[in-house]
Amino acid sequence: MTALTLPETGKPAPEFTTLNQREETVSLKDYRGKKVVLYFYPKAMTPGCTTQACGLRDSKAELEKRNTVALGISPDAPKRLVKFIEKENLNFDLLSDEDHAIADQYGVWGLKKFMGKEYDGIHRITFIIDEEGKLVHVMEKVKTKSHHDDVLAVLDTL
Repeated sequence: MTALTLPETGKPAPEFTTLNQREETVSLKDYRGKKVVLYFYPKAMTPGCTTQACGLRDSKAELEKRNTVALGISPDAPKRLVKFIEKENLNFDLLSDEDHAIADQYGVWGLKKFMGKEYDGIHRITFIIDEEGKLVHVMEKVKTKSHHDDVLAVLDTL
């Protein structure tokens, strides 16, 4: 398996524009002035992705205290994302990357193994972007259960 090529910290985060769950156009530059927790996850409404999203949902006030917004991004279509948000009462935007162009830009699309099968998909990786749009931290080893706490701990070191 080839290693993923992730963008470098200290450099501008790759810019993107895509649709959120309401099919509204969202760009990374829309969030200048705030820190962004941009987390890539494989598929809406699957157990690990639900655990991870609900942890961030429940940490919204803590994120806001740190001038931070969470954005989840997956290859799901907006219609699936809206169902995920409604089902889990999520309080942040989920972004659709159906052609995995953004995942490619961030280096998180690649070969995966699951139950002996190999396939291309999104690796669960989180990027923290500062108020000026610079990539300041990459979390490659994400644990879905503690992701929100891990994110808050990183934000507190910035």
